[in-house]
Amino acid sequence: MSPSFKPTPRECSVTDALGIVGDRYTLELIRELFYGNHRFVDLVAQLGAPRSVLSARLAKLVDAGVVSRRQYSERPPREEYLLTPAGRDLAPVLLALKQWGDRWCRDGEQTAEFTHACGALLHVDCTCAACGKVVQFEELAITGGTHPPVIAAT
Repeated sequence: MSPSFKPTPRECSVTDALGIVGDRYTLELIRELFYGNHRFVDLVAQLGAPRSVLSARLAKLVDAGVVSRRQYSERPPREEYLLTPAGRDLAPVLLALKQWGDRWCRDGEQTAEFTHACGALLHVDCTCAACGKVVQFEELAITGGTHPPVIAAT
């Protein structure tokens, strides 16, 4: 973790993670890196965001250890951006957001398909590490952190 990153006072990894990837365009940058767009000019073209914004977001991701820079040209000097192991670990986050967006923003329309090497479509589900069953929201319990135990069903 970057020395400039400071956890929040409340013990919440969600808030800590959003401090790194929660800005506008940040997850979209990571998505484009997953898609193989590693050069700044390609990222600008795909996202249509101001260059200064993308440059700041990339610098923040490099500082946090999510993305690394690698020079690919000396004359003129040019760099490309690559996902680190921390960046690649965001794959399930992007897939979960894509699934949610397909369902709730696009009436079930698939915008892209993520497939495994075997050819099957990938889906993100919340599963129990012990029994392997898909966890329903009503079965979820939250413990630890700085709050009393909570049952998610409301």
